[in-house]
Amino acid sequence: MANDDLFGGAARKQPAPAPSRKETGKPTEAGYTAASIEVLEGLEPVRRRPGMYIGGTDETALHHLFAEVIDNSMDEAVAGHATFIEVDLDKDGFVTVTDNGRGMPVEPHPKFPKKSTVEVIMTMLHAGGKFDSGAYQTSGGLHGVGVSVVNALSDHLEVEVARGQQLYRQTFSRGVPLTKLEELGRVANRRGTRVRFHPDAQIFGKGAHFKPARLFRMSRSKAYLFGGVEIRWKCAPELVAATETPSEAVFRFPGGLKDYLAREVEGKETVTSEAFVGKVQREGGHGSLEWAVCWLANDDGFSNSYCNTIPTPDGGTHEAGFRLALLRGLKDHAERIGQAKRASQITGDDIAGQTASMISVFIREPEFQGQNKSRLMTVEASRIVEATVRDSFDHWLAGAPQQATQLLNFVIERAEERLRRRAEKDVARKTAVRKLRLPGKLADCSNSGAADSELFIVEGDSAGGSAKQARDRATQAVLPLRGKILNVASATRDKLTANQQLADLVQALGCGTGNQYRHEDLRYERVIIMTDADVDGAHIASLLITFFYRLTPRLIEEGHLFIAAPPLYKLTQGTRTVYARDDAHRAELTQKVLTGKGKIEVSRFKGLGEMLPAQLKETTMDRRKRTLLRVMIAPEDRSETADSVERLMGNKPEARFQFIQERAAFAQDVVDV
Repeated sequence: MANDDLFGGAARKQPAPAPSRKETGKPTEAGYTAASIEVLEGLEPVRRRPGMYIGGTDETALHHLFAEVIDNSMDEAVAGHATFIEVDLDKDGFVTVTDNGRGMPVEPHPKFPKKSTVEVIMTMLHAGGKFDSGAYQTSGGLHGVGVSVVNALSDHLEVEVARGQQLYRQTFSRGVPLTKLEELGRVANRRGTRVRFHPDAQIFGKGAHFKPARLFRMSRSKAYLFGGVEIRWKCAPELVAATETPSEAVFRFPGGLKDYLAREVEGKETVTSEAFVGKVQREGGHGSLEWAVCWLANDDGFSNSYCNTIPTPDGGTHEAGFRLALLRGLKDHAERIGQAKRASQITGDDIAGQTASMISVFIREPEFQGQNKSRLMTVEASRIVEATVRDSFDHWLAGAPQQATQLLNFVIERAEERLRRRAEKDVARKTAVRKLRLPGKLADCSNSGAADSELFIVEGDSAGGSAKQARDRATQAVLPLRGKILNVASATRDKLTANQQLADLVQALGCGTGNQYRHEDLRYERVIIMTDADVDGAHIASLLITFFYRLTPRLIEEGHLFIAAPPLYKLTQGTRTVYARDDAHRAELTQKVLTGKGKIEVSRFKGLGEMLPAQLKETTMDRRKRTLLRVMIAPEDRSETADSVERLMGNKPEARFQFIQERAAFAQDVVDV
């Protein structure tokens, strides 16, 4: 990291520099030989660099293991070989995924005759049936690394295959076979594959575990995406006792995405009385397209897209084709009814802003961006989706003229509002700053555009003064706030409107809130919450994050919100000074970094205002050395995040008290006192 020297990295023993040619008379390349090249074999690269295969080792990456396994079973279902999938999370943290598909091939592999095909699939990267177009017409990608990566990152994995009325089993640990493929005997009424695995604490940490609610939602979404499969969910009662997740459930949704959309927008007002839904099977059975979309009258929209049942949270070519079909279809409808002039100003963003859409494509040999498959890159998908949806959308608009007119007027109003806002903002930044009327509060940067500009939100005038002196005036702006801001999760609309601090913040951002949020008007590329490194600072940061989550969620979703990481302690030993983020980091630096002779002097910062501007710049604001934490919301965690915010920040104190009782180790002591 860029700030290693600030937090003790410079104390690590560095290798001596290679001798120069002048010193040795030999080229410096002499120390760089064939022995310097390390060759990783088998699944060792996965364990050494898991981020290259699953995007990291955080909670999202952990749950990606489950996604890889259930995706294989879904491929069997989509191909017509499996009718059900069972998901079981037991109390010890093992996940078991079972299907009644064809089962992995068990015979020796032609290329590796001493190994069963099961072992080849589980222990070799890029081994799988997805490369052979005859094995699967459509599947969740062609990487061929999914289940072998799961095997590499599990401390225990067990595979059972029921095939040809015989049962086989093989066990692994961290990608290494513990047994050969064993034949267990005859099974007359069973077929398919069963994978049971446990994530490795060496990779994900000792406290890492699967969240029942997250696995539940992931399993349910798969059933929505393919109406021909039944998914049976089961979870140990001990794991779901404190949640609303059922211990057992059966998912089967013949209505597919139509049912999925209806569930997601339940209770929300829509612009049209009927959703625009459709499903088309491509000629020859090679792929299909399904969609469901409606427009929300008073809520921000969302887009959930999938390719071969794989979630694509970053969109891709299928989403681009879908949006283009809606835009061109609506403009053509406007021309047919004599409204072409009014509709000429409509853009794709005007249509998509409050659109709740679901789109699922099944195509052969899809190309994704990255191993976690977050974005579809298949160019042909855009053309196929646009052509297919466009034709259906034309018929839908023509068949319901009243709904079509309501939709057209709604989108035109959005376009007119966008143009009006842009005209209001078409002034120089200095003029915009004067309009804010925040003398002595907002210290804006001189940068003329949002690109590379940063807004630091700090607590109090004292911290604001230090930050203003420490900043880069060209790109960094500072807005001091007075103490704790209003909790928007429990405040009434009148209180929100009357709160001057929130009004100042909204004006400084320039992008509006709620349904009036305008991404193109955001005045800063990064919005950084910078509070004291103590409990009060964490509380203020929580209130600010709640503000952004409730009033400007797109700002978070598009990656603009960050949290600064200022130090809590300054540690000095002789002429050396390092900074610690918290008590645990202080202990680590004391034991591992400041190991020389001499007394260690420890200073605790009472707040950012107590830090010298040079210290604040060096540790927290200098782009070359600082650490920033990006605030993110995983697409599959939206409902859980909403529940958590309501529970912890809403107007029901009993919910927070219950949370403390369930989670805090000291809760019992507090209650007893």
